[in-house]
Amino acid sequence: MSKKDTLAAQRIYLILAALFITSLVVSNLIFQKFFYWHPFNLTVFNASLFEVSVGILPYPITFLITDLISEIYGKKRANQIVITGIFASFFSMLIIYVANAVPATKWSPVNDHLFSTVFGSTAIAVFASMMAYLLAQFVDIQIYHFWKRLTKGKHLWLRNNFSTWLSQFVDTFTVLFLLCSFGKIEWDLFLGLLLSGFIFKVLVALLDTPFLYLGVYAFRKRFNLKPNEEISLL
Repeated sequence: MSKKDTLAAQRIYLILAALFITSLVVSNLIFQKFFYWHPFNLTVFNASLFEVSVGILPYPITFLITDLISEIYGKKRANQIVITGIFASFFSMLIIYVANAVPATKWSPVNDHLFSTVFGSTAIAVFASMMAYLLAQFVDIQIYHFWKRLTKGKHLWLRNNFSTWLSQFVDTFTVLFLLCSFGKIEWDLFLGLLLSGFIFKVLVALLDTPFLYLGVYAFRKRFNLKPNEEISLL
């Protein structure tokens, strides 16, 4: 590639990294709010309602981005962005911990109790989420490239969905297990939240497949890439 194309590829990589890190950090900050949803009137344990944390909403974006980076920039860059995202999450946890320790003024719109209620569990949540996420993302990247080698770069939809489905199950199971173990969520909610969270992620993974195809097509056209050719950022 020309120097101009290399700079453009670097800028796009930074934009994708920013979207990835923002989605990851925000998901850890908003996880304590839960909502109901009705996926095609499915019924689990005689209940048609699923309970899902709003923290799950930005998570599929991170897996879409890592799959796109894996396809275009390679496995090394995908692993790099995961590690960077984890560092950003722990850094945000440190900032929140310090902010929680500072006493609020009497006139503060958000008092100490309210702040602790919203963000007090962030440290444990981030720890649980990061352990789960670290495992899930590396599983996703490994399986993605396994299927890519096995299919010789064909069937993008196959490696996108198979890698995401397994890694999302690992992520959902691990984070719920840790949160229940720390007493942040009751154990009797574990199975319901596991099923609803996993089904939600599977549906989103199916829906984001066309966007992955679109992204890969746009990259290949913009940088004149051959099938399976990756951009090298030195």
